[in-house]
Amino acid sequence: MWIDLNFNLLTYIVLGVAAFSLIVQVAYYWGLFSRLAFYKNKPQNDQNTSLPPVSVVISARNAVLELEKNLPYILYQDYPDFEVVVVNDSSDDGTTELLTDLARYEPKLNIVHIHQNLNFFKGKKFPLSLGIKSAKHEILLLTDADCKPTSNQWIKSMVGNYQNGTDIVIGYGAYLKKKGFLGFLQQYDTLQIAMFYLSKAIGGKPYMGVGRNLSYRKRLFMDNKGFISHYNVPSGDDDLFIQEVATKSNSKPELSKPSFTFSEPQPNFDAWVRQKRRHISTSKYYKSGIKILLALYPITQITFLASVIWLIFLPIHWVFPLSIFLFRTFQQMFIFWKSAKSLHEKFSFYLVPFGELFFMFFNPVIFLVNSVSKPIKWM
Repeated sequence: MWIDLNFNLLTYIVLGVAAFSLIVQVAYYWGLFSRLAFYKNKPQNDQNTSLPPVSVVISARNAVLELEKNLPYILYQDYPDFEVVVVNDSSDDGTTELLTDLARYEPKLNIVHIHQNLNFFKGKKFPLSLGIKSAKHEILLLTDADCKPTSNQWIKSMVGNYQNGTDIVIGYGAYLKKKGFLGFLQQYDTLQIAMFYLSKAIGGKPYMGVGRNLSYRKRLFMDNKGFISHYNVPSGDDDLFIQEVATKSNSKPELSKPSFTFSEPQPNFDAWVRQKRRHISTSKYYKSGIKILLALYPITQITFLASVIWLIFLPIHWVFPLSIFLFRTFQQMFIFWKSAKSLHEKFSFYLVPFGELFFMFFNPVIFLVNSVSKPIKWM
């Protein structure tokens, strides 16, 4: 037999931890992540006459290379009426000259210059707030200087959701695939985060978006006093703001491929760690329910793996812990594969256990480091 029923107390405890952790993990896969994994994007009305004017807002600091590369893809969108507001946050690398030259022959381009020492918080919220207030149109579409739309239908795909009381459209911002272990980690992390926030948005309980691809009404921003409630937090212009204003009735996810944006991944491990520290630093401001949701998943990952390993050394046949480990792993890989497919990502799903093992230890270390030292602010 696989199991000797004459257990001691320790064996019962370890079995109980393993069973509880397995149940919780399976609940995440099929109760939450399956919403994204099996999501079917609804077709939109393709009549240009029903599309409202749009203001695309970009905050840029020392981003001359990124703007030179990506701005044309935004300026030449197939959309009847839009402007592109670029907030130049006291750049000194040629960004000012590039934008000034472009504005001479690009009537859609609206530049807002911030002079040195005006942005006391050294984050994106101040320049974004200025860009939003300078926007001419009610519908805002936010992205970053290092982002490129996947098609010239990006604005149309995102804004086509503004009907029947919609105030917020939550899009997907991916990273270009990078070779090597660091590239895999960034892709895994982006997909895992998307599985959480997009699945919650699909379920009608949005708690965040990503500033690389996010849209909302200017009226919503102004009525809620913008980022004022968390202005002292370096990050959070996307997740903390959406957490405040999003509801089931006013938000929609948009997951068609033409609506996506792509960004360059971080070039090295140090830059990626700094980015992760900034992103994770906002999580302590999430609502209690979201904190529990985000914490219970990695905690039960750790307790499941620890209990399965422990079971090998207890009076239980090795086939039993191996079987429950494989049972969970195959479901995990399947849900990751289906989620990546929903997002049109080419993802090596068989490497999921390695990504899980890395982040099982990496994320707690980042939380610990953030608790003793502040992350570097957005430059």
